[in-house]
Amino acid sequence: MMQGSSVAAALIFALVAVVTAPTSAMSETVDSVLTAKAKIALFADEQVKGRLITVETVKGVVILRGKIDSSEARARASSVVETLPGVKRVRNDLQVTSLGDRPPVVAADADITRRVQAALLHELPLSQVGVRTTSGTVALTGVVATIDVSARASELARGVPGVRSVTNELTYDPANRPAVKPGAPHTLPPR
Repeated sequence: MMQGSSVAAALIFALVAVVTAPTSAMSETVDSVLTAKAKIALFADEQVKGRLITVETVKGVVILRGKIDSSEARARASSVVETLPGVKRVRNDLQVTSLGDRPPVVAADADITRRVQAALLHELPLSQVGVRTTSGTVALTGVVATIDVSARASELARGVPGVRSVTNELTYDPANRPAVKPGAPHTLPPR
């Protein structure tokens, strides 16, 4: 009889371990996706100019940190992220500070496109992303391996002088992971 109850206890323990393990892994995956979506949305917004914002997500709560140039842009950052499906709450730790009275950079669309392509070329997973620029708004097209790679593409494009906003039209396909040639320079998106 003791042996039967030991087996039952072991089975219950194993079942609990199987049921709870994927939940934490799934939570981390959901948080990672929310972080990437928030970054993409912030880089796309002309008012927020998400260049100096870091995003972290913990159990559905999106945390915004960094510097921003106005109270209006700070509030806008929260509202942009709050509208994303799956976001439970936004903790806005952005600091309003003068980012300098820099005049806007005026650049021809063709020049912006070339600069964005050059920035993407240095990162192996992004070398095949299509770039189109209209009135300073960059559109990214193509297929990448993950949403994190997609977010990194938006981040790099937004960092190019003259870019007003980024429209990210990239789709995700894990089979689209590029092969790394020995000795080839490459980087992966920051985590």
